[in-house]
Amino acid sequence: MQGLQIKRNSSPGLVLMHYALGAIFFLLLCVLMLFSADAFSGHYFHPKLLALTHLAALGWGSMIIFGALYQLLPVILETPLYSERLGKITFVLFSSGVVCLVYSFWNFYVDIHLQIASVLILVSFLFFTVNVFFTARKAPKWNTGADFIGTSTLWLLLTGILGAMMAFNFTYPFLPKSHLLFLKIHAHMGIAGWFLLLIMGVGSKLIPMFLLSHNLNTRKLNYAYYLVNIGLAGFSADLFFREKEALFLLYVLLIVAGILFFISFLYEAYKKRIRKQLDIGLRHSFSAFVFIFIPMFIAIIISFNPPFLKDVFSRQVCLVYGVSIFFGFITSLILGQTFKTLPFIVWLHKYGHQGSQTTVLPKDLYSGRLVSGQYIIYLAAMLLLISGILTSRAIVITTGSILFLIAALLYNVNVFKILFHTVNTENT
Repeated sequence: MQGLQIKRNSSPGLVLMHYALGAIFFLLLCVLMLFSADAFSGHYFHPKLLALTHLAALGWGSMIIFGALYQLLPVILETPLYSERLGKITFVLFSSGVVCLVYSFWNFYVDIHLQIASVLILVSFLFFTVNVFFTARKAPKWNTGADFIGTSTLWLLLTGILGAMMAFNFTYPFLPKSHLLFLKIHAHMGIAGWFLLLIMGVGSKLIPMFLLSHNLNTRKLNYAYYLVNIGLAGFSADLFFREKEALFLLYVLLIVAGILFFISFLYEAYKKRIRKQLDIGLRHSFSAFVFIFIPMFIAIIISFNPPFLKDVFSRQVCLVYGVSIFFGFITSLILGQTFKTLPFIVWLHKYGHQGSQTTVLPKDLYSGRLVSGQYIIYLAAMLLLISGILTSRAIVITTGSILFLIAALLYNVNVFKILFHTVNTENT
């Protein structure tokens, strides 16, 4: 964990406010899911599903990632963050935009409400991109992790630009092609360009560090980087300029190959690890890379355009595709990595100056039993939610949503236990 520490960390306030609001948004997401069982039986372009998807992608996933990056960027790039003030302005704009966006989609107010939300989020993405790139300019040396993070930030900005264009297109139609076509491009820029590349870049640094693995084959990361970017760029350009999916299978195979190279890198780190016992945070994280096989399998099947996907069942498959990405891959990873990073960040702020004189460890700042319970409940919730969607059983979906809400409550209890931790002078 000492790898997370450098001489000039970002201030705890900037990092922790993202973790706090991200946890609250995750709880809100699970509450709204309880009232959305009917939506999981319909088309993915449903107001409630649009609200849930954007709350999961932005309020939950991206909010935590922004906070984590403000801590990790100085570590990976070996230089202080360019501007903490810009980070705080970005936080205000981004959180306001997310609230406005979710409210607009939930009520399907696709007028001025949605336009204001899209502008707020786009400006926050622009400020975040500026912060990342000006930080990167000061880096003493460039590395593979920086490639992933820099490129993922550009994809995030492109996702925001296209999203804002689609928001205005509801009221002032100007896009030359189908709204659903642009939605496909927008969604995959965000999923593969932002989340996947960012997770690969940060994971390539953190997971070997947590496992104490050395002498890894980093060429696998280079292959992963180029394959995912080429596949995503080809997919987006083909849809945007030609409106065809003739090479869809090729693009899917390129991205899948890139993911497999990254998983191969993680497996090598696992095999060469010095720390043999995996804690609950790492088990949560590795579960995420099991869940990612679901959307990879579905994408390959869809690329063959089989007859059974042309009827009603296609809607369920599309929903499972999205759920396995946002609630499977991304959520599982964040649930696990939170308890690998957040306790150390707070511990560093509270006890770092005491060095070896303190007997308090980062794992003492939260309840390990609650994290273990959260992990089991989360796995059961995922199983029920996917089963409920495939069988169109509202009661199964609702039961899965209740379990997700319990997992979110346990997560919030632990997160705020860490955030409000006070130093007991008798233990120092």
